[in-house]
Amino acid sequence: MSTSKEAQVESVSPIQEPGRSSAARSRTPYILLLVAFVLILGGGIIANITQTVGGQVAVRQVNFAGTNGVMMSGLLYIPNTATSATPACGVVTIHGYINSYDTMDGYSIEMARRGCVVLAVNQTGHGASDPPAFVNGYGGPDALAYLNSLDIVRKGDIGLIGHSMGGWASVIAAFAHPGAYRSLILLSSSTSTPVLEPIPGTPQFPKNVAVVEAKYSEFSGLMWVEPTGSQFPNSSRMQALFGVSQPIQVGHVYGSIANGTARLLDLVPTTHPGLTLSSEAVGDAVSWMQQTLTGVSPLPASDQIWIWDEIGTLLALLGVILLIFPVGALLLRTRFFSELAGELPEPKPATGIGWWIGVVILIAVAVLTFFPFQVFGNNLLPASALFPQTITTGIMVWAVGGGLIGLVLFLVWHFGINRRQGARLNNYGITGEKNTLEWRKIGKALLFAIAVLVAPYIALEFLNWAFNTDARFYVFNVKAITPYHFPIILAYVIPFTLYFLMLGVILHGELRSTRLSIGWEVARNVLIMVIGFVALLLYEYIPLFSGGTLGTADQPLLTIVAYQFVPVYIIIAAISTYFFRKTGRIYAGAFITGIFITALIVTSTATQYAVIGR
Repeated sequence: MSTSKEAQVESVSPIQEPGRSSAARSRTPYILLLVAFVLILGGGIIANITQTVGGQVAVRQVNFAGTNGVMMSGLLYIPNTATSATPACGVVTIHGYINSYDTMDGYSIEMARRGCVVLAVNQTGHGASDPPAFVNGYGGPDALAYLNSLDIVRKGDIGLIGHSMGGWASVIAAFAHPGAYRSLILLSSSTSTPVLEPIPGTPQFPKNVAVVEAKYSEFSGLMWVEPTGSQFPNSSRMQALFGVSQPIQVGHVYGSIANGTARLLDLVPTTHPGLTLSSEAVGDAVSWMQQTLTGVSPLPASDQIWIWDEIGTLLALLGVILLIFPVGALLLRTRFFSELAGELPEPKPATGIGWWIGVVILIAVAVLTFFPFQVFGNNLLPASALFPQTITTGIMVWAVGGGLIGLVLFLVWHFGINRRQGARLNNYGITGEKNTLEWRKIGKALLFAIAVLVAPYIALEFLNWAFNTDARFYVFNVKAITPYHFPIILAYVIPFTLYFLMLGVILHGELRSTRLSIGWEVARNVLIMVIGFVALLLYEYIPLFSGGTLGTADQPLLTIVAYQFVPVYIIIAAISTYFFRKTGRIYAGAFITGIFITALIVTSTATQYAVIGR
């Protein structure tokens, strides 16, 4: 037993290496803290310089009232050349389902860089736009009307760029305000919108349409009624839009730009969400807007800088997540939280073939139930005042269902096998040495988790305030918590936390290592948690990239959701393992991951039920 609380903290230091002095180890949290600060600050600066094109474009967060008072939010890019005396062309970029305006940064930055005033808008029920999702034509008509009302924008000289459901929003906007736009780009989307069905795609409507599609689109059947993206030229729905009855020639402009009947199909060798991270797709969009709008800079479409925004936000994302670890380590050195730091309990894990069986079961349960449990959850619990987000509800039901299966199997193993070997609850980090629940420490662990998470969310607010940017890469992000998201997080956080408590018992009790250092144990647990989802994604995407369909063809949306669980489980495994090793209990790690992952999911998806107004 350590002789002091400081010694207890150091005894489970994450980088405790042979030959290193205690003084050297004690500096580690400060070094990690400095690295996190550098990543956050450096990433924010890189992203801001890219977004503003080195000061040539002003970037402002805007809010405006839409139909029926629904408040819309967005990011407005204003080139220095756009004034009320010299109004410029405009572009509205609209993201897809369960994304937000930041996923359209590539298109927004490059069009603003070429002299257009760009409104990157959050759809209704997404980001900071009022719920519920899907109302008011997904927010498309209100976004177009708002941009067209600005005196720095030439009336009617506006292009619409919409990805996925954002394409539907763009089509509805064009239908509602036919005189306010000049051209439209459908990024892996179609003219057949569920909200105002039917809106027929014809050679006359919408005006000047470029279809930029993904060759390996997960939504080929939904958008153009074709089994694969490579068959889009044969789509009867697309041919009706182009006014032809034979296969469409990729890259060929049909119709007349002057008459508004121009049509173009570009096929990009990527996936449906991949179009938001594709230089080729961004270049195709830039080229079309240069042909159809007035006054767009002739800067070559291949001349792009937006990828630096992705690099900057990725660095900021890494910094925000890294911040959790040194802040937690330093808080455990304070007088108030020092009692949480303690020696690891005596291990009583499964061994030999039993350990491997436990790993296989953990992986198999997570992967095999991922689709069916979420579908069941959405059927069982449609969007309501209590659980207003369908994606989050589906994930919650899957997590709770998997947790219950894990609990039953764990109890069978514990009482049937391990208890006979002398195992008690304290060996799993559930109780103290006296085998009783330590309610005081459990309560303090909850306070500790909240205190730890203050730091990354302050960092997110700083990024937003100082640089108008976020912590993100591609479609995965960690967002600041808005006032209307807070009660939604409270609704979901308890079920998710119960799941993480059960996961902690399995990882650090049944499957615990008795020999690995903390660094290697983190790596091992990360591998255990992500390997199943990597296998699932290979099962889904190898057939797709081979010219066929997804392995589970009827679940394209949940397949896209699935690959975001690779970074999610990296975060979960790292936090859970680190704080178990720091405290010798499962609670701190489970509470941190429970709150953090719930907030991450809630703020990054759509709200289908309007819980409160603003």
